[in-house]
Amino acid sequence: MENNKQITSSPLLKEGTGVVSKKVVVAFSGGLDTSYTVMYLAKEKGYEVYAACANTGGFSAEQLKTNEENAYKLGATKYVTLDVTQEYYDKSLKYMVFGNVLRNNCYPISVSSERIFQALAIARYANEIGADAIAHGSTGAGNDQIRFDMTFLVKAPGVEIITLTRDNNLTRQEEVDYLNSHGFNADFAKLKYSYNVGIWGTSICGGEILDSTQGLPESAYLKHPTKDGSEILSLGFEKGELVSVNGQKYSDKIKAIQAVEEIGAAYAIGRDCHVGDTIIGIKGRVGFEAAAPMLIIGAHRFLEKYTLSKWQQYWKDQVSNWYGMFLHESQYLEPVMPDIEAMLQSSQRNVNGTVTLELRPYSFQTVGCDTPDDLVHNKLGEYGETAKAWTSEDAKGFIKVMSTPLRAYYLAHPDEKR
Repeated sequence: MENNKQITSSPLLKEGTGVVSKKVVVAFSGGLDTSYTVMYLAKEKGYEVYAACANTGGFSAEQLKTNEENAYKLGATKYVTLDVTQEYYDKSLKYMVFGNVLRNNCYPISVSSERIFQALAIARYANEIGADAIAHGSTGAGNDQIRFDMTFLVKAPGVEIITLTRDNNLTRQEEVDYLNSHGFNADFAKLKYSYNVGIWGTSICGGEILDSTQGLPESAYLKHPTKDGSEILSLGFEKGELVSVNGQKYSDKIKAIQAVEEIGAAYAIGRDCHVGDTIIGIKGRVGFEAAAPMLIIGAHRFLEKYTLSKWQQYWKDQVSNWYGMFLHESQYLEPVMPDIEAMLQSSQRNVNGTVTLELRPYSFQTVGCDTPDDLVHNKLGEYGETAKAWTSEDAKGFIKVMSTPLRAYYLAHPDEKR
């Protein structure tokens, strides 16, 4: 790989050796690939390794503690957790709700959007400590390599990018053997499924996903139904943002999302398999479970039907589709994105009210909504019931004028049949 790095701080001398030691930030998830990367760069290359775990809401406190312990066992000079959950909500999740963003009308773009903000956090940290290099554990066959590399190239220009798993085409067993031979015996046994857990859903890869004729069995999911029957869930919105769950107000939007997830996961709501086009050009398939996104987006879309005009809904759908696609395809830094966000934000000024949903195992339905901005109930008329702002003669005239272009066409082409 061409090395055009720009040294932003003085390299360190490795104690007692006189050898210059480079600083490298490893985007550390605690998984096999990044564990191998930390150990190899520390032991074989003599780097000052800074293991940085960028948390967008998918790590528990216990997992973060284990990550820290393991990072030092692997040879890291320093470990840090970069909590960017709030930034992820403020700069991405909020707009995905505003836009009711579901890729291919299916997938809530969970992992792909998280990776962007993890990469941004890693780049910032690398710049802060004057790192010579950034390393990540992506392979050459997926989308994440693009999301990480592109973000680093833009936000940490001149800093070398190291990808051992990709560049050396390492197998899982080769990495496990290396770690074990150097005394790190964490259990990285090959599992049937791999998971990416985040605040906006869990993705599931492997197993039956690799066979287009099959779906995932119950055992593949991390969350299983614990409730029977049905229950009512009410979600309150102010200017498009979730502010209450079953009447309880939340100033912290992250906690509001987590509350919806806990309720919906008890019914195993939000499961599906998504098939779509990857950035690298091949088709990909992924399973997921995402109770909170599906319930929140479902309720939000329902509320918009009552509160937005016909053309607000139409044009918002157009730009929302592009917004989701750009997020997925590593174009978050494209200058048009804040322009789209400005439109989405503006469209939410009258999206206020409470939506009622009925939950049952594996599914939900919208029931109704209570909104001060209701365009259904108005003083002009009620659909299918009464006309208050026009007469029958007005209606007949309107219909006649509206039919004019069709009548003109078929008068000119009387032989055309439909």
